[in-house]
Amino acid sequence: MAEFKHITVLLKEAVAGLDINPAGKYVDATLGGGGHTSAILKQLDSGHLFSFDQDRTAIDYNKAALADQISAGKLTLVEDNFRNLKRKMAKQGVAAVDGVLYDLGVSSPQFDDAQRGFSYKLDAPLDMRMNQDQELSAMEVVNDWPYEKLVRILYRYGEERFAKQIARKIEQRRSHQPIRTTFELVDVIKEGIPAAARRHGGHPAKKSFQAIRIAVNDELGALEESLEQAFDLLNVGGRISVITFQSLEDRLVKTMFREKSSLAADLPQGLPVIPAGMTPKFKLVNKKPILPSAQELANNHRAHSAKLRIIEKIKD
Repeated sequence: MAEFKHITVLLKEAVAGLDINPAGKYVDATLGGGGHTSAILKQLDSGHLFSFDQDRTAIDYNKAALADQISAGKLTLVEDNFRNLKRKMAKQGVAAVDGVLYDLGVSSPQFDDAQRGFSYKLDAPLDMRMNQDQELSAMEVVNDWPYEKLVRILYRYGEERFAKQIARKIEQRRSHQPIRTTFELVDVIKEGIPAAARRHGGHPAKKSFQAIRIAVNDELGALEESLEQAFDLLNVGGRISVITFQSLEDRLVKTMFREKSSLAADLPQGLPVIPAGMTPKFKLVNKKPILPSAQELANNHRAHSAKLRIIEKIKD
């Protein structure tokens, strides 16, 4: 069995947030190294867990690591993007679930495997695909996408203030020869950022790599689609736990949770009683995000940007 080292962030908090019914049906939308999946399984008796991942490495690892749970009929592994949540659950004959957990971003094994091309610290062919069967990779984004589209993703997904300068440098370099490796891309990005700015705020390529990775995998689009489906799938009393690691994801989750848990915006002011059909179907379990403890932050540097938000369905 291939080694798959990954320290799961906010493990206890995210699973506790689901308020698990031992006989319930649950979804781990981001299987990864199986940390949350294993923790959920420990709380299930007659219940069942469906764990999704589009990365075959994660699926193969957990097929072996959790073979006893699969053979016992408690766990089903689903190799697919979580944006296909409802369709895949319907194939399993499941119309409703009691909880869904998301642990977003890139897993440690994906970052640490140089050949996956996710890391600006490891030299590798430009790739960044979470699903290695898809056609679009970072190679195509960097070498084929027009200047205007590069500026848009660098600014929107990386919040990179030097997006125009970096995109222009990419355009200039690729006009002579393709940018094929992560280190070649890092060099180009550095050329687009003024020297004074490169001395502050961490690695100069961090924001651009994040932006390209999000574009390659359509991470924000997939998350929005999947969350809408998760809301529809939930039984009353069911919960969704979402761990985010960057501001764009957290903002999207926060906004969608607020919309679902708020009163209809067009209600007249001063109503003595709110009509039953106008009250929200969901409530926020935690108004402010749950953050990692000081001990977890000390033990796992990748926990530093993590935020956990939880929502519960309170009526049909």
